[in-house]
Amino acid sequence: MLYIIRHGKTDWNVEHRLQGQTDTELNEEGRRMAREAATEYANIHFDVCYCSPLLRARETAKILLDGRNIPIIYDDRLKEMGFGEFEGLKECFSIPDCPVNVFFKDPANYTDPQGGAESMDSLFSRTGDFLEEIEPELEAGKDILIVGHGAMNSSIICRIKYNLDRKRFWDEGIPNCKLMRIL
Repeated sequence: MLYIIRHGKTDWNVEHRLQGQTDTELNEEGRRMAREAATEYANIHFDVCYCSPLLRARETAKILLDGRNIPIIYDDRLKEMGFGEFEGLKECFSIPDCPVNVFFKDPANYTDPQGGAESMDSLFSRTGDFLEEIEPELEAGKDILIVGHGAMNSSIICRIKYNLDRKRFWDEGIPNCKLMRIL
């Protein structure tokens, strides 16, 4: 089985700031969410956890798996999508001409990132490489947990469930600390 979960809340989530690959930590609500998820999902078996190396995901994985003998392996390919100079921007949806808004509102037409932002092709490429690498583990029957981020998790879901149909990129919704079974 393949499971995926998004990190707990951060102050930047609360402030509606674009985080991307900026290394923010969980806030107290995010830590509480991770503890609640640990209780809620305590009876779900995981053989291994692959995790983004960003602090908010690392904290979530450690809290979620505390007391369980499950290895946590950090992988750069699971970092959140990079938004370049737009990271830290507050309330980007209130800025009509902000180019990253297309990614959130109409991902199928997000083709020319600006300001050092990562392309969807790049995101799909790195998460696809990751999935190919863990495929033998899944085929061997291992239960794998991925702890990641909204856009990165969506890219994995979009790749597996929707054959990379970018129109469906956000269809599943990616709430904080809610476990999703993908395969």
